[in-house]
Amino acid sequence: MRNLYRSILRGGLILNTLSGRFLALTVVFVLLAEVLIFLPSVAKFREDWLLLRLEKAQIAALALLTTDAALDESLEQELLANAGVFNVVLRRDAVRQLVLSSPIPSPITATFDLRMAGPLQLVGDAMLAMTTPGNDVIRVIGTPLHDAGLLIEITTESGPLRAALIDFGARILLLSAMISAATAMLLFLAVRRLMVLPIARVVRHMTAYAAAPEDARRVITPTARVRELREAEDALQSLQTQLTGALRQKERLAQLGGAVAKISHDLRNILTSAQLFADRMENSKDPAVARAAPKLVNSISRAVSLCETTLAFGRAEESPPRLTRFALRGLVDEMIEAEGLGPDGPITALIDIAPNLMIRADGEQLYRVMSNLVRNARQAIEAAGRPGTIEIGAGEDDVAWWIRVGDTGPGLPAKAREKLFSAFQGGTRKGGSGLGLAIASELIRGHGGRLDLQRSDEDGTEFLITLPREIEGDADG
Repeated sequence: MRNLYRSILRGGLILNTLSGRFLALTVVFVLLAEVLIFLPSVAKFREDWLLLRLEKAQIAALALLTTDAALDESLEQELLANAGVFNVVLRRDAVRQLVLSSPIPSPITATFDLRMAGPLQLVGDAMLAMTTPGNDVIRVIGTPLHDAGLLIEITTESGPLRAALIDFGARILLLSAMISAATAMLLFLAVRRLMVLPIARVVRHMTAYAAAPEDARRVITPTARVRELREAEDALQSLQTQLTGALRQKERLAQLGGAVAKISHDLRNILTSAQLFADRMENSKDPAVARAAPKLVNSISRAVSLCETTLAFGRAEESPPRLTRFALRGLVDEMIEAEGLGPDGPITALIDIAPNLMIRADGEQLYRVMSNLVRNARQAIEAAGRPGTIEIGAGEDDVAWWIRVGDTGPGLPAKAREKLFSAFQGGTRKGGSGLGLAIASELIRGHGGRLDLQRSDEDGTEFLITLPREIEGDADG
């Protein structure tokens, strides 16, 4: 019992492979080919067998009709036995004539007219003849050869026909099985050689590469001669090459980041001490020192802020957003007030958000994102040296909530737009760390949404925040 279970399990595992399934499909199609070969062959053999009986019976009948003398009964029986029939009926000139006759051992059980039988009927009659046991008497009707009459009809036994059909069927099955098996084996070996083995090679390379993606020696070398497989190998080679390079770059950046973090930590301590001394310089009685002290303090403060931001970005792993429902207008009003954008200043804020617009998000994280965008807009307008406006609008549809933050500033430089959301590379102002928009984009992605730059030209800049209503299959009610 255990051996049987193991055999079944082993067979199931084989069928789960590409080779096993292809072999199973090959066997199925070979059996189908056997059926398609066997059935018409047996039907044709039966038809030829019966036509031969009709031909022999016609010859015997014509031999009798050529003489006017009475035919000896023993000779008549010999002619019927030679033709393998009991009776022969000819219809000539619209006259039906019983030419040869002998006693019928049993009643006639079936009549077959070969003149009007189609292919499907011939196949069905052949299967019936093979599967019906016994030795019944049947009537067969056909057309005489060489226009020797209008119709010929014989009665004969079904036993010899059934034996001949079984013998022929066995031979044709054996022959077709041998041909089909050879064809299937050649087809299987060819497909295995051209497809299965190359695919298995690709799988082995993928498995080996996954174990050590940093090892460039494990990158696949395309060798397939089939075009589709060669394209797959080329694509895999390109992917592996790029991934190996990216992993090496990532490792180097990680090492560099660790070094930068250590340097930033020590530099922050040094700058903090320098800041204390700079604060004391503001009280100096020397007018030149007093004038330079605020600039020195501001420069040192920016350097300290850069060090702290770099350290925070290097070690921070943002927690998943805690989604709650709240009114967006209240959060935006609080953020605008914190940024000091009053109605009487050179920079004004226009808010187009319905008071009853409820969204689902992490309020603290969204506040940080909005604050970063508004602060960047305010700094861009201030850098231009002219009054400006910051516009904040929001809305919703069946799929998502959206928030637009735009300004009337001078727009972003082309170089900044290229890597706007990349850490340390997307800085939009002199002295900036380039981390604000990178962190903001990361926070929005944590919500399953997107932060996109809609436009940036001489008329200003506009960002679009999109937050999906449905997250991880949970529809918002």
